Amino acid sequence: MGAGHPECPQRLDAIADHLRATGLDMLLDWREAGPATAEQIGRAHAAGYVAKLVDLLGQLRTSGESRHLDPDTVACPATLDAALHAAGAAVAATEDVIAGRVANAFCLVRPPGHHATRDEAMGFCFFNNVAVAARHALDVHGLQRVAIVDFDVHHGNGTEDIVAGDERVLMVSFFQHPLYPYSGAVPKGTNMVNVPMPPYTRGPGVRQAIEQQWLPALEEFRPQMIFLSAGFDAHREDDLGQMGLVEADYQWITQQLAAVARRHAQGRIVSCLEGGYSLSALARSVAAHLRALADVA
Repeated sequence: MGAGHPECPQRLDAIADHLRATGLDMLLDWREAGPATAEQIGRAHAAGYVAKLVDLLGQLRTSGESRHLDPDTVACPATLDAALHAAGAAVAATEDVIAGRVANAFCLVRPPGHHATRDEAMGFCFFNNVAVAARHALDVHGLQRVAIVDFDVHHGNGTEDIVAGDERVLMVSFFQHPLYPYSGAVPKGTNMVNVPMPPYTRGPGVRQAIEQQWLPALEEFRPQMIFLSAGFDAHREDDLGQMGLVEADYQWITQQLAAVARRHAQGRIVSCLEGGYSLSALARSVAAHLRALADVA
């Protein structure tokens, strides 16, 4: 997205380097994903939006130019391939988890997705990777109940826009409020559990909110699969938010969700990377998340 932009290629490099340095990469089954199809993306996005965006991004790929879609979101010649593969990874992970080829999956992808609404790109996001995956599980595999859990520091307004009112989906989230995109305080549907958190909230406050609001709702809903919008920008070292989480908090959150998945969803979780812009904190937090998903010390 250009020099100095926080949503940069070095994010994925930092994570991969840390996993190699700690040896955690040896415990993981690494897979490459292909691009999502228009049909798969169309389960979460308006057909006209998909066609218009693909056309625009295709023009940029041909011309070699970049273009601002909003003040924060820049498309470059490689954006179309990256965005299609990010959504494709979420779909492929869903396929592998449902088929039992893997117990759960983490999609190490960019661009992120949870700000992309049904018909608008925004907040560094083009296609809503988690929403595409959740709808794939529902519409292709016939699942009746899936949960989407969003723990990015920013409200997942795009995901809420797509799934609000879809009673097959329970979406639970916490986010700093007020903060971009300045939404979420009033849920758009009865299938939403939105937990706005004030700036400078630390781990104990988040854990209490999860125990009191997320977990009872998830237990009552009994999801058959859980999708995670895994943003790590609520970390105390991340300058894009003002919350105070640390790696141990992300590990605890993941452990709680894994326990819900074991009770109701055959352990099935697909997690997709969203935010996280302090490279060291991001890498350490993803490692903690993966250790909890893989159930290793």
